[in-house]
Amino acid sequence: MDFLSSRRFVTIVLAILVVLNLVLLGTLWWQNSHKPEKKEKVTSTYRYKNKKSFFKEQLKLTQEQSKQFNTLRRQHFRTTLPSLLAISGLKKQLIQEAVKAEPDTQAIKILSGRIGRQQAIIEYRLAWHFNSLAKVCTPEQRDSLQQMLVRVSTKPNKLKRRLYLKRIRITPLKSGEPQQTKKKENEK
Repeated sequence: MDFLSSRRFVTIVLAILVVLNLVLLGTLWWQNSHKPEKKEKVTSTYRYKNKKSFFKEQLKLTQEQSKQFNTLRRQHFRTTLPSLLAISGLKKQLIQEAVKAEPDTQAIKILSGRIGRQQAIIEYRLAWHFNSLAKVCTPEQRDSLQQMLVRVSTKPNKLKRRLYLKRIRITPLKSGEPQQTKKKENEK
């Protein structure tokens, strides 16, 4: 007689399966009936009051000036955020239109114009934000602030490097010269 077809072997295997099923069901029942108490996660916000801000170090701001800078920064962010969100939404629309098989060029122009207007609003608010920061500073600090803002805003080294990598040459522009040059080239 074959060992696998013997009655005793089949009975033992069935008994083991029944015991394993009962253990599994018992474990599932125990997990559902004895849920551990959820520990509330303690979230804490850290305010690094000891950490000096970039402006405070560079401009040697007083404590009061530093507080005013932080307040102005928060206000600027709150007023600029709607424009940033609008630009994000407009860019999504622009991408959707641009990837179509036959994009609507008029829609692309309109969306690009709207993005440009929102960007102009951001730049306008940024200029007034810089003005507000300058009002907090002393005359000596204003000079340092201006140099810092020019360095941070324009980032000329990154632009030069990118253009160099693309092998694009930039010649310094003189006021009014590029428009005159283009007109002369068009006349030829």
